[in-house]
Amino acid sequence: MHIHFVESSGAWQKLLPLTYTRPITDLRVGILTISEKWGKRLGGSSVSFKTEGYLQNLFPSEKSNESLSINANLLPNQDLIKTIQNLKTNQELWNAETFLASKGDALEKIEFSGEVNLIEYPWDIFRLNKQEIEADYDLLTEGRTSQPITDQHTKTYGNRIFLEEGVQTKAAILNSEEGAIYLGKNSRVHEGAIIRGSFALGEEAHVNLGAKIKGDTTVGPFCKVGGEVSNSVFYAHSSKGHDGFLGNSVIGEWCNLGADTNNSNLKNNYANVKMWDFESEGFKDTGLQFCGLIMGDHSKCGINTMFNTGTTVGVSANIYGTGFSRTIIPSFAWGGANGFNTYLMKKAFETAELVMQRRNKSLTEEDKEVLTHIFEKTSQQRVWGANK
Repeated sequence: MHIHFVESSGAWQKLLPLTYTRPITDLRVGILTISEKWGKRLGGSSVSFKTEGYLQNLFPSEKSNESLSINANLLPNQDLIKTIQNLKTNQELWNAETFLASKGDALEKIEFSGEVNLIEYPWDIFRLNKQEIEADYDLLTEGRTSQPITDQHTKTYGNRIFLEEGVQTKAAILNSEEGAIYLGKNSRVHEGAIIRGSFALGEEAHVNLGAKIKGDTTVGPFCKVGGEVSNSVFYAHSSKGHDGFLGNSVIGEWCNLGADTNNSNLKNNYANVKMWDFESEGFKDTGLQFCGLIMGDHSKCGINTMFNTGTTVGVSANIYGTGFSRTIIPSFAWGGANGFNTYLMKKAFETAELVMQRRNKSLTEEDKEVLTHIFEKTSQQRVWGANK
C-alpha cells in the first residue's frame, strides 16, 4: 500500500522553523519520524508527501486512486491503525473537524471517536516524546532480542533496555525503571554517563563523558550530546558536546551548541510559557509550564550562550555574546543580545559545507535551493538591514 501524506492549510506554517527544511512527516518524535511510524505499522508501505512547493524536489509527491492519504500531523496508535486498515475505497476518516485519513476519492465520511494525537506546534514534539519513545520501542523490539551489555562496569536498572548491533557502553548507568531505553545501531554511551528513561539514542550517536540525561529525551542519528539534558529532542547530526543545561527543547539538524550553553525552561513566576507562532505572527500560550528552546536546522551558538524561556531560533542563525537574546531570532541572523546582522548566503553555505564535510556529507544543489528560498522568504523578519 502506498501512503500519501497530506498537509492541511496552515499546518506546515505552525511548525516552523523546523518545517522550513522538511515536510511535517519528516519530524522526529520518539525514536522514529512520523512517516517511519506509519510505514512500519502498515507493513513497510512506500510513502510520498504533499508539502510546500520548494520542498517537493527533495520530498516527491505521488498519489493514485488506491493511495491511502493520511493527515501529516497525525501520530499512529493501534486503534487508528486498525480503523484505517479497514477503510474501503472512497471512504474517509474524521475526528470531529479534523481529517485523519482517506482511501480513493473519499465520498463517505466515517467518524473516529478514539484517541487522536497531532503534532501541531513544535512544543508538541517534546510534550509527546515520552509516549512516542515507549510506542516506538514496543514496535521496534517486538519479537527481538537485545544485544547484551558486555561492559561489566555498566550498571542497569529495570528490564526495558534494548541495544541494537554494535552498541558500546562503558561504566555508565542505564535506568529504565520509569521508561524504556533504546540504543541504536553502533551508538556509544561513554564513561560516567547517567541515563534515565524514557530515552532513545540514534544510529552512531554518542552520549558523552559524564552526561546526565534525565529522561523523555531523543538523541537523533549521528548526534553527540553531553552535559545535562531533560525532555528534549535532537534531530540528526547535531552536537551539544559540553556541559550546560538543555530542557524541554527541540534542536534541528546540523546544529551546534557551544560549551556551557544553557536554556531556561521555566519562568520565574511559574506562568505558562508563550512561544512565537509563525501563523499568527505573534506569541502563543503553549499551555505548558516547562518550555525551552526550538532551533531550526544549521543554527549555531557560541560558548556560554544563554537562551531565555520559550526561545525560537530560525534556520542558519549564529548566536553569541553575553546576556539573553530576544526570544524570536530570525533565520540567517548573526549576533546576540547586543544586536543582529544578516548572515549572508555565501558565508552560510561555506559554513554548512565545512560542517557537513566533517561527517562525510555534502551540501547538494537541492539543499542550496531550499536554503536560498528560506533566506528570501524570511527577509522581512530581519529588520535591522545590515549585513554580515
